[in-house]
Amino acid sequence: MKKVFFTAALAMTTLFASAQFMVVTTVQEASEETDGFEMEQVTDNIGLGYMLNDQLTVGIQKAGEDANGDATYNMWARYNFGDNMWALVSAPSEEASDNLSVGVGYSLNVWNALYVEPSYTMSLADDSDDEGTLNLGLAYRF
Repeated sequence: MKKVFFTAALAMTTLFASAQFMVVTTVQEASEETDGFEMEQVTDNIGLGYMLNDQLTVGIQKAGEDANGDATYNMWARYNFGDNMWALVSAPSEEASDNLSVGVGYSLNVWNALYVEPSYTMSLADDSDDEGTLNLGLAYRF
C-alpha cells in the first residue's frame, strides 16, 4: 500500500512541477446601470486552464448565474497554432453538445506572464441568430 501511495504522490508532484496553469477572464461590457468600470466586469467570468502541452490547453470558466442564483461554468479547450494564435471550443457544463461555441484569438504578452487576449467567438446552436462577438480577455500564466 505504501508503494502505491508514494508512486501516486510522485506522479502528482512531477505532473504539477512541470505543469503550466493559466488564469483567464473575459472582460464584460459596462451595463447601463453602472457609471464606469467595476471590478465585477473582470471577475464574473474568471477561469482556470491547464496546459497539457505547448499546443493544447483545457479548462473551466465561470459563465454567470442561472435562474436560482447558482454559478454556471463553461468547459473549454484551446489549440495553439502559429505564433500566439489559438482556436477555441467552449461548451456549458449542461447540454454541452447543443450549445457549442467556437472562436479564434491572439495572445499579446504585455508584461512577464500577463497577456491581453482579443478573440472572436460565435455560437453553433441551432436557435442562435448570433453573428459572433468580439471579446477582450486577460490571462496570467504561471
